[in-house]
Amino acid sequence: MPRLTPPRAGDRDAGSARGARIGGRPSALKLLLRRQRRLLRPVLWGCSGFAVVLAGIVLLHSARPGGSVATLRDRLGRAANLHVTDIVIEGRANTPEPLLRAALGVSRGDPILGFSVEAARARIETLSWVEHVAVERRLPGTIFVQVIERRPFAIWQNQGHFVLIDREGQVVANQDVSPRDWGGFASLPLVVGAGAPAHAAGLLDGLAVLPDVRSHVSAAVRVGERRWNLQLRNGATVMLPEGAVPQALAKLAELQSADALLDRPLASIDLRLPDRMALRPLAPAAAATPGQAAGGQAAGGQAAGGQAAGGQAAGGQAAGGQAAGGQAAAGQAGAAASPAGPRNPA
Repeated sequence: MPRLTPPRAGDRDAGSARGARIGGRPSALKLLLRRQRRLLRPVLWGCSGFAVVLAGIVLLHSARPGGSVATLRDRLGRAANLHVTDIVIEGRANTPEPLLRAALGVSRGDPILGFSVEAARARIETLSWVEHVAVERRLPGTIFVQVIERRPFAIWQNQGHFVLIDREGQVVANQDVSPRDWGGFASLPLVVGAGAPAHAAGLLDGLAVLPDVRSHVSAAVRVGERRWNLQLRNGATVMLPEGAVPQALAKLAELQSADALLDRPLASIDLRLPDRMALRPLAPAAAATPGQAAGGQAAGGQAAGGQAAGGQAAGGQAAGGQAAGGQAAAGQAGAAASPAGPRNPA
């Protein structure tokens, strides 16, 4: 009869472990999720990011004037008694203050938390004099404005109107500035013609380092939107080339230093050609000097009566000439009075 042996302790433990593994096996869904976890992570991150962006859009929309966040902010400001008590503006020199305050859009007593700094900054920067502005809300009740204005660089004359322009050629003040209203801007250079503002900086910088030339220039005229003419204070015109303006100005300064060219009575100085210079003098009537005019009067006097001016032109002995002429005239008169009478021997 076969002999039965009881199972050993190690066999019982192994069997129980296998049973536990079989009874505690994960479901198919869990196995699928574990296998697809790497694919699901990017999807979850994308959904989270989309939710954050959507929440930000809703928050920004609510923060607009009239939105729920803005309304809550205004209520908190009123509850805390936060109102505008002071408005500080620095850096304003030429910007009209009423225009600046109107663009700022806030007054004393307004809720300070309801004031939009970004909107005020955008409005102020549309003013022609303003180049940049910083607007700050300083609790509990101060609005601070720091203005950086455009600096007028020249006066631009175009079609009979005068306006101020900055170094970049932008119009600083839209309103017409007549010469009687230039005031503190009278020392600014004058540029004339279409296209002058965009090219004025290069020419005026070149003149600034040549004071002997700059002091003779009354205006710079843009010709055909491609080159410059310099109008001098004595009425002469200096025609500069289309290119190589610094070289032409240096040549002009050299001629002024050596020969005082800009002080001469000339109608024009043509520097358009690089290898030559053409000078056109004034008309003879305009170029006559006082000495030449006196000489012409003396010549007319000689032609009319042959008197003292003839003696002056010959040797400057006007008295002797006049005496000799008087004696001759007396002799002629005596001869005429007695034509038949005897003549005295010389």
